[in-house]
Amino acid sequence: MRKKTFAAAALLAAACLTLSACGSGDDDDKPVTAVSEEAGSEKAATVLDKPFEKPDLVLTDTKGEKYDLRAATAGRPTLVYFGYTHCPDVCPLTMNNIAVAKKQLPKAEQDKLRVVFVTTDPERDTSAELGKWLKGIDSDFIGLTGEFDTIQAGARTLGISIDPPHKDKNGKVVSMHGTQVIAFSPKTDGGYVLYGEDAGPDDYIKDLPKLIKGEKP
Repeated sequence: MRKKTFAAAALLAAACLTLSACGSGDDDDKPVTAVSEEAGSEKAATVLDKPFEKPDLVLTDTKGEKYDLRAATAGRPTLVYFGYTHCPDVCPLTMNNIAVAKKQLPKAEQDKLRVVFVTTDPERDTSAELGKWLKGIDSDFIGLTGEFDTIQAGARTLGISIDPPHKDKNGKVVSMHGTQVIAFSPKTDGGYVLYGEDAGPDDYIKDLPKLIKGEKP
């Protein structure tokens, strides 16, 4: 397993460099996609010497009900990702990679794991839209939406940058968002492992059994 231990401050700087610009338009137009990553980065998992605190986010889930991230996931192994359903590449790939790995776990461990997808495009990603999209990936995944400013502030506490969706000169909707997955320990509720978009299903397959127990991958 590729891994490296970083100081939290150094990771924060590195994490902010990883952004994905995703665009969506008419079906006959190719989506605009540009990805920039930390130069020379080859690691899948980055273990933090100082874990992130779980964001204090109270949003709305796919059933239209209030979801308190800290309270609902306390004491459970949790993966958190910020993205959006209209993303043409990085977001669905990341979620599918995790879904594939999750299915390799014993049923008891699958039931313990919480995978939380927080939209960066709440205007289009309603509760119903999130539910429909996640159902095609893993119906047990949790989708959250709410006020953009609240979501942006929560992401920022994890060193993840997101910008409000906007239209480019061609009229395509573009969303800039960090592509990191943060793993939170069931022992401390701290975000102690970070995955970049280069993490594939094999990385998650190897690491999830340890993450479920709050161990280092």
